[in-house]
Order: sequence, then C-alpha cells, then structure tokens
Amino acid sequence: MKLWDKGYDIDQLMETFTVGKDRELDLQLARYDVQGTLAHITMLESIGLLSAEELPVLRQELERIADDIEAGNFVIEDGIEDVHSQVEYLLTQRLGDMGKKIHSGRSRNDQVLVDLKLFYRAQMKQLADNVKQLFDRLQSLSEQHKDTLMPGYTHLQIAMPSSFGLWFGAYAETLCDDMQLINAAYRVANQNPLGSAAGYGSSFPLNRTMTTRLLNFDDLHYNVVAAQMSRGKTERSVAYAINAVASTLGRLAMDICLYNNQNFGFISFPDQFTTGSSIMPHKKNPDVFELIRGHCNRLQSVVNEVSLLTTNLPLGYHRDLQLLKDVTFPALEQLNSCLTMATKVLQHIRVKENILDSPLYDYLFTVEDVNRLALEGVPFREAYKTIGHQVQEGTYKPTREVHHTHEGSIGNLCTDKIAEKMERNMMGLK
Repeated sequence: MKLWDKGYDIDQLMETFTVGKDRELDLQLARYDVQGTLAHITMLESIGLLSAEELPVLRQELERIADDIEAGNFVIEDGIEDVHSQVEYLLTQRLGDMGKKIHSGRSRNDQVLVDLKLFYRAQMKQLADNVKQLFDRLQSLSEQHKDTLMPGYTHLQIAMPSSFGLWFGAYAETLCDDMQLINAAYRVANQNPLGSAAGYGSSFPLNRTMTTRLLNFDDLHYNVVAAQMSRGKTERSVAYAINAVASTLGRLAMDICLYNNQNFGFISFPDQFTTGSSIMPHKKNPDVFELIRGHCNRLQSVVNEVSLLTTNLPLGYHRDLQLLKDVTFPALEQLNSCLTMATKVLQHIRVKENILDSPLYDYLFTVEDVNRLALEGVPFREAYKTIGHQVQEGTYKPTREVHHTHEGSIGNLCTDKIAEKMERNMMGLK
C-alpha cells in the first residue's frame, strides 16, 4: 500500500532503494503517528469532516493499534512504505471507507513532521534525564573527594594543585551548559506543524490551535511554509545537542583512560569493569571508556552530516530529508547508551589518596609559594623571580601547603550553586 497510489506499479529495485531503512526506523515513530492521528481526527470531527458517530470508532481502533505498538506486536508489512501507510492500511482493513477519511486536510509531509517533532521532543527529555543522572553522579563524587588532592595540568605538564572534587565537578558543571542546548533543541521541536499539509496549507477549515493543544505543543508553526522548512532545522538543533554532550562525555572518557594509566595511577576500577589481553596477563584495560571516547568522537560528526544533507536545498520538501532519520536516530540511541554506561561504571571508580606526597609533584607548589611571599609583602614579580631562581638552581623546596577556601579556589566546589544551575537549565523540559 502506498498513500500516493495511482494504480500503476513501480520498479521493485527502485522501491527498495527509495524506501531505504524507513520500515526499520519508522517503528520508533509508530506511537507518535497514532498520537498525531488521534489529535487530527478529533479536530476533523470538530469541523464536520468526521461525524460524531465515526470519531469514537476511529479512536477505538487507533487505541488498539497503540496497544499493539506498546506490546511490540506492531509491524510494517512488506509492500507498505512506512509507518503512516501501515496505520492507515490497518484502519482501512478494519473499518473500510471510514479509515480512508483520516487523511483529510493532511499530507504525508506534515504527518511525518508531527511524528518527528513528537519523537525528538521525547528524545530530548530522555537525553536530559540521562545527562542529569551522570550529572548527579559527578556531583556526588565531587563532594565525596573534595579534599583529595591531585595534580592539575596545562600542556600536559604539571601545573598547580587541584582536587578530584574539582575534576568531577568541572564535568558536572559543563553538563549544565550542554543541557541548555538540549533545552533549545526541545523548544525547536515543540512546535506544531500539523495542518501545514505539503507546506502550502489546506483549503479545509482546519483548527490548528486545537491540535496544538491536544498534542501539548508549546506553540505552532504559524507560517505553513516555515513549518515545512523545520524539517532539517529541527534535526540540526538536535545534532548540536548531541554534539555538546558527546564532546563533554568524550573528554571525560579520555581523562579517565589517561588517569587509569599506570604512569599516572590516579584512579582504578574493579576487575569486572575492565578487560584483558590475549598475550599480556597483567592487562586490565578501560575498554568501556575507550569505546565511549570513540563513540563520542563519531557522534560529533552528526552536526556535519545533518548540515551536508540540508545545506542549499531549495524551498519545499525533498526526499533527501528522509536520510536525516538514518543519521539522528542511531546517534541518539548510541549517546544514551554511552551516558548510561558511564554513569554505571562511575559508581565504582576508585580514587588514589596522597598522590601529591610524591616528589614528582614538588613543582606543583611553586605558585603557592609565590603567593605566600606576596602575602608577606614581597612584590609579586620579585616573589616570582625568587621562586623561579630556586627552581632553576635546583634548590626549591615546596612548603606543600594549600590554603584555598575562598571563592574560585580548589576548596570551594559550589556544588549547590551548580545544582541550581542545572535545575534552571532543565526548566523548559518539565
């Protein structure tokens, strides 16, 4: 069955090529297709395109389909192009001509748009939930290890004393920034395109405000052409959110791989979260975080893929846009999987104590000693030169004292303020 069927057959190879992965990917849209259709038929009845008797019958059958979807019994049959065709096919098979009425005032274009908007809206909520779980774990680790010192680095050279509290907390607060992009993508998705039809509206007296309310959209796309233009625009916003989270998570994974290295030895994990070597019996590899790093590096290409698919397309719908699902759907699944895995394994991270006792880290304290002299009244530049000469001459002996309790120091994690920031950035997703 094809919604555009005009009574002629098309080449089988062409059909296979044009359908692509739709039958597989569209299963993720099935619940939203039913949801959109329920809103649409409710509106159709209100303007007289369905009778008061037909509406409950159609609604009952759609709810039966929804139950099959939730139970995992819904399939897109061979010869049927996509989820929209399958739902309409089932209604027509069960209800005859009544099932053919659901498409009045609607094109497959705005039907797809509604499904995608609802899907991406739900996906941004799920992504936000998974980011929040990782955030909470990092916040907890930050508080737990706020007094455990570690070396800070610049240029991969030892720089100044830091703490595990700062390290964990830094990634927690960075996730707050990422949440803003998730929130932005959610808002872009949370606009109703239903009623824009193929991008040029409908001569039926559609009530688009009604469907906006029924589908819990914040607003609608008022300009019907702009509604069609949102295909690709929404995906680009989602891609930026994916990119942001993947960038943060990938960088955290790299740190973990580095600090787990025996030459650092700052952290470790229980055996059950490591893998071994087929030839080196001593190996316990952090494969989870290596794979997270690799996945997150790949996920940062999603923005580019979406951009390349949509750049310079002329106004209106083009079949190229179908391929956006191939890019964004697996990316969202992969990113959520990485977040879940990272949160799980970080429940078991082990942090090494007393790292800075090693003479390897003597020079970490030079700035502390410069500041100590400055607080005693020595001009800063003179204090800097004094400690610098000691380092050059090999006579420097660190005091190994870190007295930071003021705002912006390693002793002030501001975890409560960071938690408030995360809550503010999640407000639009609730």
